[in-house]
Amino acid sequence: MVRIYLSLLACQRIVGMAGIGQTLLLVSLCGTCTFLTSISLSAIATNGAMKGGGPYYLIGRALGPEVGVSIGLCFFLGNAVAGALYVLGAVETFLKAVPAAGIFREAATQVNGTAVTQPIESPSSHDLQIYGIVVTILLCFIVFGGVKMINRVAPAFLIPVLFSVVCIFLGIFVARKDHPTEGITGLNSQTFRENWSSDYQKTNNAGIPQTDGSVTWDFNSLVGLFFPAVTGIMAGSNRSSSLKDTQRSIPVGTLAATLATTCLYFISLVLFGSVASREKLLTDRLLTATVAWPFPSLIKIGIILSTMGAALQSLTGAPRLLAAIANDDILPILNYFKAADGGEPHVATLFTAFLCIGCVIIGNLDLITPTVTMFFLLCYTGVNLSCFLLDLLDAPSWRPRWKFHHWSMSLVGALLCIVIMFLISWSFTVVSLALASLIYKYVSIKGKAGDWGDGFKSAYFQLALRSLRSLGASQVHPKNWYPIPLIFCRPWGKLPENVPCHPKLADFANCMKKKGRGMSIFVSILDGDYHERAEDAKTACKQLSTYIDYKNCEGVAEIVVAPNMSEGFRGIIQTMGLGNLKPNIVVMRYPEIWRRENLTEIPATFVGIINDCIVANKAVVIVKGLDEWPNEYQRQYGTIDLYWIVRDGGLMLLLSQLLLTKASFENCKIQVFCIAEDDGDAEGLKADVKKFLYDLRMQAEVFVITMKWDAQMDGGGGSPQDESSEAFTSAQQRIDDYLTQMKVRAQKEGTPLRADGKPVVVNEKQVEKFLYTTLKLNSIILRYSRMAAVVLVSLPPPPLSHPAYFYMEYMDLLLENVPRILIVRGYRRDVVTLFT
Repeated sequence: MVRIYLSLLACQRIVGMAGIGQTLLLVSLCGTCTFLTSISLSAIATNGAMKGGGPYYLIGRALGPEVGVSIGLCFFLGNAVAGALYVLGAVETFLKAVPAAGIFREAATQVNGTAVTQPIESPSSHDLQIYGIVVTILLCFIVFGGVKMINRVAPAFLIPVLFSVVCIFLGIFVARKDHPTEGITGLNSQTFRENWSSDYQKTNNAGIPQTDGSVTWDFNSLVGLFFPAVTGIMAGSNRSSSLKDTQRSIPVGTLAATLATTCLYFISLVLFGSVASREKLLTDRLLTATVAWPFPSLIKIGIILSTMGAALQSLTGAPRLLAAIANDDILPILNYFKAADGGEPHVATLFTAFLCIGCVIIGNLDLITPTVTMFFLLCYTGVNLSCFLLDLLDAPSWRPRWKFHHWSMSLVGALLCIVIMFLISWSFTVVSLALASLIYKYVSIKGKAGDWGDGFKSAYFQLALRSLRSLGASQVHPKNWYPIPLIFCRPWGKLPENVPCHPKLADFANCMKKKGRGMSIFVSILDGDYHERAEDAKTACKQLSTYIDYKNCEGVAEIVVAPNMSEGFRGIIQTMGLGNLKPNIVVMRYPEIWRRENLTEIPATFVGIINDCIVANKAVVIVKGLDEWPNEYQRQYGTIDLYWIVRDGGLMLLLSQLLLTKASFENCKIQVFCIAEDDGDAEGLKADVKKFLYDLRMQAEVFVITMKWDAQMDGGGGSPQDESSEAFTSAQQRIDDYLTQMKVRAQKEGTPLRADGKPVVVNEKQVEKFLYTTLKLNSIILRYSRMAAVVLVSLPPPPLSHPAYFYMEYMDLLLENVPRILIVRGYRRDVVTLFT
């Protein structure tokens, strides 16, 4: 009812300034905004049970905790400031009714430069401040008495308020024709026509028209003056915790109140525009009391009682809203305002009182109302956007009992709220949006994560599904190719307790992304039976996810239970991912500890994983020297050396470019080494590679090395080969011993040679050739890349007929004395392109 009184007080001034025509447009604009918001509110409120917190609870559960807290805190400020608005309204009415109570009385003797017969008394701003502070303190004492006492007193305000409204309308119709008052014409068509058009004027701070007044009025500012009269649609949701049936009470009560008050506003503005002259409308701030019949003094009493009651409701509802936000435990800084269930939020009430007193000290009703309007409109925008998002997504859980809604209506309501905000004041709008954005950013950084099943999560889910369908099953064009690494976390050995993955694997995974964009899939395998280890897998997955978040790596964690590592990895490589979002690169650590006695299964497992990747057409990146891999703060200098031996679709080149985008490698330069078997081919090969790199927009220095793969190992003192000759001899001896053991076992069993559970065919000359080849490549790497920050070399495929043990010896010899190296194998497609 207080908003009806506010509208009746504001209508006379608005009609006096804007005229009846523009006032009808203004009320229609505000009424449409609140009606559409009421529709959205009804839909959300009937989509399940509501707890305390009113619109904050609805917006937070629809748009997420960050948006909910930011709009909720702004709505709290709006309610706190509204309390000051009602206090000032009550004090101003009191001082108008009892001018002798004013300490600093003011009177205007001129209106727009013309002398008036009687001085126009207006309350001083100092009187408003003094009495306002006293009234606020008294109201706070009542609020501390508890909400039950307030609810008992509230009905006492209703009867005089209703009776006062009746007196106002009776007075308008009788219009005191037997005792006419200056400026009161009675219901008159001539007065209606005179007041139809607008006549905007300047006024002083007390609202009295003056040609040199400090306040300039126009249509936009009148919207800000009137809108607080239509801000009562959240009254039901604000008391959601005390309503018996929110899904029935909120839509029925809100829509009935909205329609009834809007109709009353239309009738009031037409009647006021027909009953008094424009000068009377502008100068008599209590015209409702002037025209009321038969008890004019009752109007002033009704205004004072209703505004005092509204202030009590604001001082009661705002602290509970703040306590509801604090109880959700999103922002630790709000923990001081928590309140027990059913308890009184005393700290929040005290804080609200201080805010209210601060606004009362401003003492100007016309300065406070735009502030209230902005915060309420921001809340209405949040409600409309919440319903728009939920209705548009139409998730299975969206089943509101209120059926008369549509996402287009909510969208129009949200846009209308924003338009009204800018109509009132673009500066206030920018400040309010900036405040909400700052709170949102603060909650995002400092707030605790809360999963409330909000609409944004549903939107992300549907967007992901649509994106996945749009990608289709065809191969992605090289221009759109992104690395999706599958990080194999299973260690070759043991890690410290509570460390689910090698600490440097996440650092390396981040190096494979450009500016952090992309996704990594971290997988690990638990040995055993799925039914027995299902809970262990869930615990391990949660632990791995926590580790990924700690390392600030965009990725997901997956744990697979399998009888052994080989079978587990084979299942992963076949099934992990969806459509074109399947992982395309397998990343793992090189098993440098494979010779330990208790790790004899590593060679077969390692070679099996590489063969599975080849069959599944997955690229492979194996990291040797992972313990020394730099993090983002360790700057590297020198070169990134590529030994480009086989065609890999450009994966090795692309990886080197991705490394350069990271702060740790940005000071490095790329060197590309190509192998030529004849000196005559060297220059042509170098020119071709340079042209290829130029077309790829990659800067690198190209070197061509002549080497005959079939030649035997050369001697020569001091050559890099001498550094690895001992390793070569040892590897050759171990292979001979292993081959001898295989032959002895085969003779005893009377079977062909077997290794890794399958028959093998060993060509000793071919084995020796592999050893010589890897030794030569190792010698070249040591000769040219001794000081390189990182070396990239092509991964040789495991020979089909050789035991896994032999392949591990080849690899060890290739990597001998190279501290940090990436062994890369591409797959049967290009990942870079020459064309724009």
